[in-house]
Amino acid sequence: MNDPLSSLWKSLGLSKKVQLRIMRVLQDEFLVGVTGVIFNERNEVLLFKHTYRKASWGLPGGYIKAGEHPKEGLEREVKEESGLIVRADERIKIRTDRETARLDITYMGTFMGGEFSPSKEVSEANFFAFDKLPLLPKNQVIFIDQALKLRLSSGENI
Repeated sequence: MNDPLSSLWKSLGLSKKVQLRIMRVLQDEFLVGVTGVIFNERNEVLLFKHTYRKASWGLPGGYIKAGEHPKEGLEREVKEESGLIVRADERIKIRTDRETARLDITYMGTFMGGEFSPSKEVSEANFFAFDKLPLLPKNQVIFIDQALKLRLSSGENI
């Protein structure tokens, strides 16, 4: 980058912290979401019955907090919304939402344990075999199929 604006930026000698503050004021903000395709030992996928969605069943997820790694964000969201403990293992997709300023990162992960406890966002949680999935958004079925193929090809069967 050797344009006049970047030269001016460099000549100001601002600290990284000040540079970031200026960028946050001048740039559009966006949300970073995380979604999990979480498997149990029988290669069944964890789905939540969400209280706020039209298609009530769906993959678990949420938004990450400032300074939080996306894997940690997914693990925290699942724990907060259900009481279940999961491990985010492998990133399988990053996508943008064309209508909103949102980036979503999808991880394949593993169910570790815990007792389900309903929350204001999730009324039920259950594991489903791929051939027994409830009605889901098409993109979620594609993510589940992709993650299951990756899992089976790697021989991962906890």
